[in-house]
Amino acid sequence: MRITIIGTGYVGLVSGACFSEFGFQVICVDHDGDKIAGLNGGTIPIYESGLDDVVARNLASGRLHFQTDIAGAVAGADAVFIAVGTPERRGDGDADLSYVHQAAREIAPHLEGYTLVAVKSTVPVGTGGEVAEIIRNLNPQADFDIASNPEFLREGSAVEDFMRPDRVVVGVENSRAREVMQRLYRPLLQLETPILFTNLETSELIKYGANTFLATKISFINQLADLCEKVGADVHDVAKGMGLDSRIGAEFLHAGPGFGGSCFPKDTQALVRMAAGHDISMSIVENVVAYNDARKKSMAGRIIDAAGGDVAGKVVAVLGLAFKAETDDMRDSPALDIIPALLESGARIKAYDPAAMGRGADFLPPEVAYCPQAQDALIDADIVVVITEWNEFRALSPQLLAEVMAGDVLVDLRNIFDPEAVRKAGLKLVNIGRMTGDKGEGN
Repeated sequence: MRITIIGTGYVGLVSGACFSEFGFQVICVDHDGDKIAGLNGGTIPIYESGLDDVVARNLASGRLHFQTDIAGAVAGADAVFIAVGTPERRGDGDADLSYVHQAAREIAPHLEGYTLVAVKSTVPVGTGGEVAEIIRNLNPQADFDIASNPEFLREGSAVEDFMRPDRVVVGVENSRAREVMQRLYRPLLQLETPILFTNLETSELIKYGANTFLATKISFINQLADLCEKVGADVHDVAKGMGLDSRIGAEFLHAGPGFGGSCFPKDTQALVRMAAGHDISMSIVENVVAYNDARKKSMAGRIIDAAGGDVAGKVVAVLGLAFKAETDDMRDSPALDIIPALLESGARIKAYDPAAMGRGADFLPPEVAYCPQAQDALIDADIVVVITEWNEFRALSPQLLAEVMAGDVLVDLRNIFDPEAVRKAGLKLVNIGRMTGDKGEGN
């Protein structure tokens, strides 16, 4: 089968590379000529573990191709996947479907023979029908079906998630479309991967439901962490005790500074707007959105309080810029709320991230100084703040911090350091919902 992927962003690139790994002929199309040239030369525009190897292997095999010619890519394709961005629309929080609609307009004139058009972008309920209407209006003779095939790729493990997913969700309207999708995912069927076939509307809503539930889980454990700090409990053990219940599970019960990234913030907001459009109140999700925004903004105050109420003229070493480890994605990262607030309070920022350094200038004020290594950021720092849970930071010993820092304050927003080890090193620890190890007192 021949597959065409419209868009070489995070979802499109990973999906295209992995479909070619399944053995299919895949063409990935993008308007950005520089990006396409880079991909054909082996340059991967995002940081994603293992993706460079998959791309290189399938480029060499001749199964994976990158081009800007959408007409040539769509003509004769058995399946066309729309995998363009759906960012939060300015002003109202709805998903911006302009790129999806534009993709539909661009592929419509070039469809030849029977083609399955699958929407892989995260889109509100009803978008599949809109795409079908656009294509029919522009090409009434086109022989096609629409499918919804949402992605469930976690940044940092996206290749593994595609190749060995928990499940595949497919929305179709007839048996012909279902048969095509079964052929596309045959390698996963052979691994006994659950594949759930639904109608279009159900498939579109599953993606929002899943992401919103996980975002709610994060906010719930963060609120429990706030309570732990007041009553002297340890959120780490609370989460462990909860997670051992098979009905709850341990995933996404890690207290921290709030969720970010390309999915949870926009998808929670989009679900609220979608529900409001049908006169349905999603008060739980509304509270999650408001609480998470407030939490990220409050982290700077926590750091200033740890410094004695004033960071003016003090050097703050920030470890981590990406919204999570194993990615260079800084979209809606807590760092984007924390660092500007500290700068406005007079702090000097030295920052380091293993993957996101090259993106910092696009998101942060120019006053931020970027360091080539973590230890360079620590030197002469009055305060060290951990924002991202990279394993590289876990390997830093509290004793090393104490030796190279000018001050003695460690603000661990990811709870990666052992409180007792930090205390023995002579550092003052502020963490999230855990005991500090100092005479049994909390934060």
